Amino acid sequence: MSAADEETALLGLAPVAPDRTVAYGPHPDQVVDLYGPRPGDGAGAGAPGPLVVLLHGGFWRAAYDRRHLSPLAAALAGQGLPVALAEYRRVGGGGGAPRTFEDVAAAVEAAADDRRREVVLVGHSAGGHLALLAAARPGTPVRRVIAVSPVADLARAHELGLSDGAVAELLGPGPGFAARLAAADPVRRPPAGVPVTILHGTDDPDVPPDLSRRYAAASPATTTLRELPGVGHYAPVTPGTAGFAVLLSLLRPPRST
Repeated sequence: MSAADEETALLGLAPVAPDRTVAYGPHPDQVVDLYGPRPGDGAGAGAPGPLVVLLHGGFWRAAYDRRHLSPLAAALAGQGLPVALAEYRRVGGGGGAPRTFEDVAAAVEAAADDRRREVVLVGHSAGGHLALLAAARPGTPVRRVIAVSPVADLARAHELGLSDGAVAELLGPGPGFAARLAAADPVRRPPAGVPVTILHGTDDPDVPPDLSRRYAAASPATTTLRELPGVGHYAPVTPGTAGFAVLLSLLRPPRST
């Protein structure tokens, strides 16, 4: 499947409504959609799954919202995993640094109200960047991170001018840009004690896999990089694909025997 076909396959799926939506702030984008497993869904009896907090991508821009990952949220819930699909303020809609980062931290806290359940933070693309940053915050409830095609090296992404200068838009102009870049770069702030798994397709045309390789090289003790040969940017977050099966295998607990 070509990169264009992957994008069409995901964005062509109909959005799936959540079971309910909770707000974590007054802005319309400060909400979390909750998808719950139902009786007979996939996790084995006696093996409750972790809470999956899901962060969408779109290069941090308001033009892209959480709805395109709602089929993924529903598919994971159908496998017995409770899912919290988080929205956050984005560039062009009241977001940008530091508001976007603050929103993600608040959304994770709101979703993880039961600290007895393991919290796994899953982020795609720019959402992968946000997941890595959120997991590095002191006191985070996050116990694992799975970053899919993440913008894991922000400085390198800025050098490459990814998505017509999306990093510069996120961080904003003016004095202190270098400091803002350093503070928001996951390569410089690996999460202490939180294991990270990165899934990245070798044929990703949107976020070069080299960004994930650089992150893994910078934090080898806590990071596992799994490259998916011949896979582009969207397949791992598209239900029914081989890439989705890999993601699910990382999330779903072993069945009891």
